[in-house]
Amino acid sequence: MSETRIRLLREEDWDELVALEERAYAADGLSEGREALRSRHRASPSTCFVLAQAGSLGGYLLALPYPLFRCPDLSRSEDPGRSGDAGGGSTRPTNMHVHDVVIAEGLRGQGLAGRMLRELERTARQSGHRTVSLVAVRGSHVLWSRSGFRARPEIGLPASYGAEALYMAKPLGLPGAQPAVGSSLGAVTG
Repeated sequence: MSETRIRLLREEDWDELVALEERAYAADGLSEGREALRSRHRASPSTCFVLAQAGSLGGYLLALPYPLFRCPDLSRSEDPGRSGDAGGGSTRPTNMHVHDVVIAEGLRGQGLAGRMLRELERTARQSGHRTVSLVAVRGSHVLWSRSGFRARPEIGLPASYGAEALYMAKPLGLPGAQPAVGSSLGAVTG
């Protein structure tokens, strides 16, 4: 098997990325389309990664700073003029939101999503983010809970995610440290 490495998303990756996203989500009505995906990348290019393998993409992770307990709407692109949504107003959010993770069918079950998540968490910590969040779809909350995410069923989500979607979040401790009991995320979790 050839080496799989994580690198930042590049302009030449878009055709393959969009094809992966469509295969993963179109049947469930969750596919966003190229422009919405590109808008997530434009919002935070340093937190969008791909799995490069043998000259093609084996997967991707798109993430962007977003206020804790909020998430992008799948039916809308990120609009830089709407800084209150992604930017939380004049201050930068301390939460990093994992918007999308897709692993190619033939590469699933090898821990590659976890590798990309760890790379994102490292990057987020270095940028001063204190939490990481995501919206689990299609029952994936079980997998995400193994990575330390806690379900937040009381958080309302845009209808574009479907009825079964679940907001999840976890604190980001310092590298090598355990999150403090009563951390900002722990203090608000029920």
